[in-house]
Amino acid sequence: MNVLRLNRFQVLPPRGICREDCFTMHLGHHKNIQDPIVPIILCPGIHDPALTADFWAAIESVTLPNTLVSALPAPYIVPDAQYWGFSPAHILQFLHQNVSITQPLVMIGFSAGVVGMAGAAWAWQQQGGTLRTVIALDGWGVPLYGSFPIYRLSHDGFTHWSSYALGMGQDPFYAESGVAHLDLWRSPQDAWGWWHTDSAPQWVNAAIVVRHLLSRHCERSVSA
Repeated sequence: MNVLRLNRFQVLPPRGICREDCFTMHLGHHKNIQDPIVPIILCPGIHDPALTADFWAAIESVTLPNTLVSALPAPYIVPDAQYWGFSPAHILQFLHQNVSITQPLVMIGFSAGVVGMAGAAWAWQQQGGTLRTVIALDGWGVPLYGSFPIYRLSHDGFTHWSSYALGMGQDPFYAESGVAHLDLWRSPQDAWGWWHTDSAPQWVNAAIVVRHLLSRHCERSVSA
């Protein structure tokens, strides 16, 4: 895999249009560990790659007041996820090829991609890496445990409540009226529901939840 990092202006192709080069990574300073923002790794599921571009466009469109991260970095997107997204070995290899083990990571996975993400995150930590957080969208049936912050977002109440035995993580979210499984990734801004935080449940959409979590975990510490 010689695919590297998405150029910021390639990650947002026109809606409904997906060219192969939309997911061509941009060569350059991808291993500069002095970058002020923690790398974000997207682990898609088995679906049209255009959905991932739609997901990221929705996340970037969210504006939060008083956020430290005003502009998100272009994410690293695991290639060939529609064939290998469920493979921890595939994702772990991608991590080693594109980021330094010294860089703390944020990982976001969807559907089958949560399977590969969970295993790769655990292996990355065992090899000395650091996870700022792992965010799982519709990782139904996937056990999620670790010494790093974990968050689950679900497309309906059944997926949410039936995931308790497998590790709910912190501050879970589910779409109250339910949306289609793929729509949680394609259009998170349209998935409205309850975000169960420590203070009180909040009525928000999934894009706002993900953007809040990125704001919470992406900013490097001063000592980093």
